[in-house]
Amino acid sequence: MFREDRISGAVVGSAVGDALGAPFESTREGTFSSRFPDPAAGGGMCGGGGWDPGEATDDTQMAVHLAESLLERGGLDLPDIFARFQRWAADEPKDIGLQTEDVLTNGLGWDLAAAIHFQTTHRAAGNGSLMRATTSAVYFARQGRQATMEAARRIAALTHGDSAAWEGTAIYHDMLRVALDGEDPLDAIPTALATALATVDPDHRERYVLVLDPDWHPSQATEFNGAVWPCLGSVVWALLGLRAEWDGDPGRAITVSPLDWRRRLVG
Repeated sequence: MFREDRISGAVVGSAVGDALGAPFESTREGTFSSRFPDPAAGGGMCGGGGWDPGEATDDTQMAVHLAESLLERGGLDLPDIFARFQRWAADEPKDIGLQTEDVLTNGLGWDLAAAIHFQTTHRAAGNGSLMRATTSAVYFARQGRQATMEAARRIAALTHGDSAAWEGTAIYHDMLRVALDGEDPLDAIPTALATALATVDPDHRERYVLVLDPDWHPSQATEFNGAVWPCLGSVVWALLGLRAEWDGDPGRAITVSPLDWRRRLVG
């Protein structure tokens, strides 16, 4: 598979997954399986919970604004990214995380808003910075591990004052960097994680080592997956499960986003 195909798959796949999952956010476990009992079918763009079929959420919308800033500014311009996020928030999006909304509307500058929010609330380790990170991860992938992880931290810090969110986003950036190279991105996950974890802030390394262990299961999470580390852990758990279940190219080849899903993807 060409690198360009993997890049397109990562960006479009993130948006498709967002739209597929949006109607089931905050629902009880098993709701998706009840709606779509045939695992082979993979589900569908059903809509619900205030979302139209195929409609992507605030996570994808912010990822697009992030990508546009990186491309138009020719690199990382943190004040510009923050200003774009602010304009988006002021335009009354259908959904926006409470923490993100407060940071973007509290009247403080790009370099203070998230930090002051965290100092005030002591809660800022949500998964929002992780959920929007695919576009930036793709952009910085060619610059190497250190550069992409540092960019992830700086972008995450715009809206999330807790450095736990920075580290989770940085790990994801490096996972995607590795996935865009080499023969098989799924086979590269274990080594990529081990290397990335070695560079994580020691204050947060233990919790990430726990949730990224191959034997960890989402049912063992001590926080719901709105927090960044169990969210990332659940992603890796699903990928490792896919690697075990679909051993070989034929199985993996059919785990792409069906064309119908991509055609129905909106806004």
